[in-house]
Amino acid sequence: MMSTTLEQGALLIDGEARAGAGAAQTIIEPATGATLAEITLASRADVDAAVAAALDGKWGRVGAADRSALLHRLADAIEGRADELTELEARNVGKAITSVRGEVRAAAGVLRYFASVPGAVEGRSNPIGGSLHSYSVKQPVGVCAQIVPWNYPLSMATAKIAPALAAGCSTVLKPDAQTPLSALLLARLALEAGLPPGVLNVVPGDGPGIGAYLVAHPGVDKVSFTGSTASGTEVMRSCADSIKRLTLELGGKSPSLVFADADLERAAAGCAWSVYGAAGQSCEARSRVLVERSVLDDFTGRFLDRAAKLRVGDPLEDATQIGSLISRAHRDRVHSFVEGALAAGAEVLRGGTIPAGDGAFYPPTAIADPDHGLDIERSEVFGPVATIVPFDDEADAIRLADDTRFGLMATIWTGDPARGPRIAGRLDSGTVGINMPFTSFPGVPFGGFKQSGFGREFGFDTLDDYLETKSVIMWTGRKSPIPID
Repeated sequence: MMSTTLEQGALLIDGEARAGAGAAQTIIEPATGATLAEITLASRADVDAAVAAALDGKWGRVGAADRSALLHRLADAIEGRADELTELEARNVGKAITSVRGEVRAAAGVLRYFASVPGAVEGRSNPIGGSLHSYSVKQPVGVCAQIVPWNYPLSMATAKIAPALAAGCSTVLKPDAQTPLSALLLARLALEAGLPPGVLNVVPGDGPGIGAYLVAHPGVDKVSFTGSTASGTEVMRSCADSIKRLTLELGGKSPSLVFADADLERAAAGCAWSVYGAAGQSCEARSRVLVERSVLDDFTGRFLDRAAKLRVGDPLEDATQIGSLISRAHRDRVHSFVEGALAAGAEVLRGGTIPAGDGAFYPPTAIADPDHGLDIERSEVFGPVATIVPFDDEADAIRLADDTRFGLMATIWTGDPARGPRIAGRLDSGTVGINMPFTSFPGVPFGGFKQSGFGREFGFDTLDDYLETKSVIMWTGRKSPIPID
């Protein structure tokens, strides 16, 4: 599998696979600590070459029907190589293979959704009056820099390239240096599907060096970044210098709100899934579990029972529900939050210890925070750690849910059919689930409020982020509109 992905090089520029001219990078399999691949990353010269290839502009002149057909062919290619992509992603990220299978299916689904929209892009005709007439057209914004994180490399790559390609934009995709393998295979599949050289270029590299250089590049017109809020602020500053178009999908500290009238068994299962899935390494993980005080003990017992039954282990085994964290260094960071909570007097209800053995595993962990005062309630832990906090009533639940600088996702569990939509309208969250924990679907806009970013992905509105509107005004009369002596 590794030779299939890397035999021709670790970059793809202008349709050519090549070795990077940057630093050597050892790709580690997080679940075992073993070496998965050895590559060289992109250099600044490689980024220059990738942007130059994307600047050709021919893709923007390809008809909508042809762009649509190509996206469908790429979705076909992903489905045809689904087993290979799934194993590659599971080994590179450490995520449970059952979860990754769903992500690969979703990647093909996102491509098919955006394959359906190029023909729906329309302008408008506006008569001004007399012999003046105007019309507007939509055209591609230009070269797009698209930066994806290590936690969902394939999912985020397809979520970004699909609307860009549908709109007629060429792209330079920068996957994280730790997890570039599925993005490289995706780019090769795109070439096999018929994507012209230079339309999709892949340059793995680090964020502070190569990512920052790509964002600031004068040949880039639009940036789409998914990552931490701290990194997003730097990206935003850089884009301001040249007024680049920008989409940011950043961090989260999302809540689940469990009311006393909810089906507590379903709520416990959904809350456990929404924080422990992907080992908690999701920006929209509902890591703050807010529970109505009258059912706090009942719900907590059910939640802990669900957490105890989750199987942590080899990502490649179908029985595994939680795989490895991305690295031991990241696991140590996650554990430091738990230790900080303990030092502040919190009660660890389960988990909270580093297991023996190889890999970067961490158990599903739950912490009681009755006073909503811990740092772990404010900071994005990005691991399988939940805090359980009681609330008194609806107003208190909304206050606690919104008491954060983030606003990405929230889930409401209630048996009252009016309460869910009522509270959803008051929460500062880009997406709100009611009695279900799932996050994103093709066609449903996804993005954040507050410091979780701006702009949306996955939905039809996303296409507008990759298009400019141009107005054309013309004189249709026989005589000149300007008197001539």
